[in-house]
Amino acid sequence: MHYKCLILDHDDTVVDSTATVHYPAFKAFMEQLRGGTDISLEDYFTFNLHPGVLPFFQNIVGLNEEEMRQEEAFWREYVSHHTPRAYPGMGELLWRWKKEGGRFCVISHSFSDYIRRDYAFNRLPEPDMVFGWEVDKARRKPQPHCVWAILKELGLEKEEVLVLDDLKPGYDMAMAAGVPFAAAAWAGDYPLVEAFMREHCRYYCKTVEEFRRLIM
Repeated sequence: MHYKCLILDHDDTVVDSTATVHYPAFKAFMEQLRGGTDISLEDYFTFNLHPGVLPFFQNIVGLNEEEMRQEEAFWREYVSHHTPRAYPGMGELLWRWKKEGGRFCVISHSFSDYIRRDYAFNRLPEPDMVFGWEVDKARRKPQPHCVWAILKELGLEKEEVLVLDDLKPGYDMAMAAGVPFAAAAWAGDYPLVEAFMREHCRYYCKTVEEFRRLIM
């Protein structure tokens, strides 16, 4: 194997969740709050690429602090009743990775309890470490602190890990931490997202199988 540890994003990297869970939750919340929204699924993906999830809600959607709290509570309740499925081939990849001695961790903007639930539901191997939205904002992705914590805990060098993420916050985190990065591009065809990832990322994988060939 080319690397000793994978650092995986969760949503739209391991599980197909934005199109099936997070965007429908957003639409349902906006219907309740303002009678609807004209933000499309492609817009939603693109704004999560840049400027990122918090600026998207605060500056583009225009939620105030109280509405942000309402949105998070609504989202948590929605996600608790909707479990996304893993992408085809992801289970086989991760089980083989573990069998051959690889480690893997998760750094995500989902909460850790939902991440672990999704892994159990999809019968995926348990990650070595998980860092979710509950991490303090000053240390949360795209900050590099969670990557550094993984390197320290598992006794790894920077070149021995590979970050896999579908969006810019994961790329920014990897660059800040000084570790290799691969783009997961199997969530859909979104031109602005693809253009950024192809231009900036060392590896661009359009399918799970392409990523498997890269790491094995």
